[in-house]
Amino acid sequence: MTIDEVSEANQLVARNIRRFRVERGYSLGELARRSGLAKQTVSKIEQGTGNPTVETLILICAALDVSARRVLTEWGTPVYVQRAGDSVWSSTGPSAERLLDEVYGTGYVRNLLVRFERDGTDDAVIEAHSPGTLHHVFVSEGRLELGPVGDLVVAFAGDFVRYPADVPHQCLCVSDRAVAHIVTTRPQLQQFDAT
Repeated sequence: MTIDEVSEANQLVARNIRRFRVERGYSLGELARRSGLAKQTVSKIEQGTGNPTVETLILICAALDVSARRVLTEWGTPVYVQRAGDSVWSSTGPSAERLLDEVYGTGYVRNLLVRFERDGTDDAVIEAHSPGTLHHVFVSEGRLELGPVGDLVVAFAGDFVRYPADVPHQCLCVSDRAVAHIVTTRPQLQQFDAT
């Protein structure tokens, strides 16, 4: 594993532990107490700066009442943007491919090619989908403003954006016309609610 891959894995664990802790209404101190770990240890893991052992992860997972698999799997994330200028194309013989995103696990996947037109009334909020749902959007033409309400990003042709759709969100056409490839993923297993 490279240093970047280790850092990315630590950030994934940090996001998931923080998410499950907040869903259960636990403070850092409460999670530390329940897991038998020092508050500073839990804090560093949640910041992505700690390097937890398997034993430490098992203690935290037990305190959160989740399996280790749930802490090591992408269940919902902050908005992820891959700008066209930052993309990397890999040659595979006569063709080239651009990896947009990878999300692990099984569940429902829906692919759509969507054409948008700006009409001035396109500011409706889309209700939250089931827990763990993500939208993966590649803009091929025009410009869209999209993401969770209060955390919208502007995406131009060639940009890729992944954002949680299990919260109220929007997808607004801010050019005259836009086209996007949208993939919606929903986990097969329901996530825990706040109780």
